Amino acid sequence: MQRRHFLGAALAIAVAGMAGNAMAQSGEIKIGEINSYSLLPAFTEPYRKGWQLAVEEINATGGINGKKLVVISKDDGGKPADAQTAANELVSSESVAMLTGTFLSNIGLAVSDFANQKKVFFLAAEPLTDAITWSKGNRYTFRLRPSNYMQAAMLVEEAAKLPAKRWATIAPNYEYGQSAVAVFKKLMSEKRPDIQWVDEQWPPQGKIDAGPVVQAVAAANPEAILNVTFGADLVKLVREGNTRGLFKNRAVVSFLTGEPEYLDPLKEETPEGWIVTGYPWYDIKTPDHDKFLKAYQAKYNDYPRLGSIVGYQTIKAAAAILAKANSTDPEKLIAATEGLSMPSPFGEITFRKIDHQSTLGAYVGKTALKDGKGVMVDSVYRKGGDYLPSDAEVEKMRPKE
Repeated sequence: MQRRHFLGAALAIAVAGMAGNAMAQSGEIKIGEINSYSLLPAFTEPYRKGWQLAVEEINATGGINGKKLVVISKDDGGKPADAQTAANELVSSESVAMLTGTFLSNIGLAVSDFANQKKVFFLAAEPLTDAITWSKGNRYTFRLRPSNYMQAAMLVEEAAKLPAKRWATIAPNYEYGQSAVAVFKKLMSEKRPDIQWVDEQWPPQGKIDAGPVVQAVAAANPEAILNVTFGADLVKLVREGNTRGLFKNRAVVSFLTGEPEYLDPLKEETPEGWIVTGYPWYDIKTPDHDKFLKAYQAKYNDYPRLGSIVGYQTIKAAAAILAKANSTDPEKLIAATEGLSMPSPFGEITFRKIDHQSTLGAYVGKTALKDGKGVMVDSVYRKGGDYLPSDAEVEKMRPKE
């Protein structure tokens, strides 16, 4: 019985060894990618197109140190537990070199926790919560997109100039919305101690009942509103707000609303003059962006969304990390990423050593209506590195390793 057990174990080890050799000899490097494709297609489909373009470009120029890049993608359905299951399958069954992706902040944190426990490198693409690089930051997690803090700091720069003193907030009641409101209020109150916060509305993500939300905010009679809703919730809020005159003679500052995936569905209902972060792809005239735009339009016969940029740059960054490390060992990947600079469609970016945050920036501008469609005007690119706290502040927020 013992002999049979020993032979079975020996055979299993031999088979595993053969599989490992076959993988090594196949000349491939696999990346595991996780996102909420079925839940948030407006953002994740352009995102998928972006990373697929990046994979094509990388392999057309020799792959990663001569090895073909393969991305294995899984849908988390918008559920943190499913994202962790997907991460486990990618690592244990597919033997991926690293994990990338995620959209919602609570899912990004779940995968980051998995990465930390299992000692797997994770490049978070989209989640914006500050916790992912600060209060819950860890050695194995890096983040590409500008965080809530960074985008709030960019918006506060403009919002602080407004005469408005009475402010209300509307945000989805989960990690992203809570984090965005907290940091905007903190930074805004530091610049403008005279401000009063007169109302907060916390609709459930994806399930806003816009009528009562608009009614409650109107009853508080603010002079300005911070909005953090996006997607279908934003459309409902704008429609109801327009109908009830909520935005008339009131300043609105809004995270993400200038991104085409959220601005386009508003069509002729687009409110004018909102201060927003976004992606005015039609107005960006730089060599880096022109190159990306031509390649994207040639492949898809469509214009890019911000998701396209995020997907593209996530895989470009992953490839740059793998090429520099010349290894799939997580410790070598971490060492290669800390302080690594690389090109992007928005110009050069760097992954900071202190908190693993990239310096990718965002465009800040105002909403306007043009030919029955929402656009961003007066937009200016804000470099991410200019809107981050000092190293001393980061050290206080981030756990010691």
